[in-house]
Amino acid sequence: MIDLLYLKTMTIQELKYLVAVAEHLHFGRAASACHVTQPTLSAGLRSLENKLDLMLFERGPHGVLITSESGPLVEQARRVLAEARQFEQLARAGQSPLAGVFRLGAIPTIGPYLFPHIIASLRKDWPQLQLSLVEAQTDDLLQQLRRGDLDAALLSPPIDETGLEREHLYEEDFLLALPAGHPLQRKRTLRVTDLADEQLLLLDEGHCLRDQVVEFCRVGEASARDLLRSSSLETLRNMVTAGAGCTLLPALAVNDSSGDIRPLSRPTPSREVVLYWREKFAGAESARLLADTIRDHLPARVKPGR
Repeated sequence: MIDLLYLKTMTIQELKYLVAVAEHLHFGRAASACHVTQPTLSAGLRSLENKLDLMLFERGPHGVLITSESGPLVEQARRVLAEARQFEQLARAGQSPLAGVFRLGAIPTIGPYLFPHIIASLRKDWPQLQLSLVEAQTDDLLQQLRRGDLDAALLSPPIDETGLEREHLYEEDFLLALPAGHPLQRKRTLRVTDLADEQLLLLDEGHCLRDQVVEFCRVGEASARDLLRSSSLETLRNMVTAGAGCTLLPALAVNDSSGDIRPLSRPTPSREVVLYWREKFAGAESARLLADTIRDHLPARVKPGR
């Protein structure tokens, strides 16, 4: 039987360990996500199991499994942690905005190319800000945002915006990267229709940028599956340089190693980049200030929104 007085000593950190192991199903990765050593995480979980008089996970040679009894507890722990973060945000809202930890997510085709332009300015403008950056694909970020694991996320619409607020940050064109000696280099003006018969390099499924390129270039899904694919823009860039084909890169991702870069004539393919946060988020003022700061320090090759 659970001792309710003993249960009062259960800590937020122990609940974080519980949720982390449930998400990663691996003690090492869960410990890394919690920024603690594996022995520390294991000790915290043993303490929680003793307080609950319950085995939370099955530990075996083939990995970690959630027990049937612990499933509802994991969901409740997520809600408790979300409420604790909301409590923290409410307390912070009464102090200086953009102070303390702010958990910001970004998709892989935005984060590495935007953050270098804004990090120094954020540190200068908001010296008390501790920005915690998370990179993942759109669906994963939306899930983390809605359950309170993230304070805001940088995404590219269209997405399901139910329960979310937004600030438009900027719009950036897609530019065509061509390998050396490609026949399209001889054309003075390039259109999306010129890519119909080209070996187009795409990101893997799950990346919103892939879906946008497929739509822009009117590539059927069957054809898209036959094209060369990669998990990152950096790999696509290297494949272009190696002569494997051409690709479309967002403006911020273009650099000196991107090959021969050519704009496409109007209507020029582009994407919108938006900062999202939850409705009724206690740190909404901080999210809006973050959006303002990003817009104020964007490079000239993108079009800021207001």
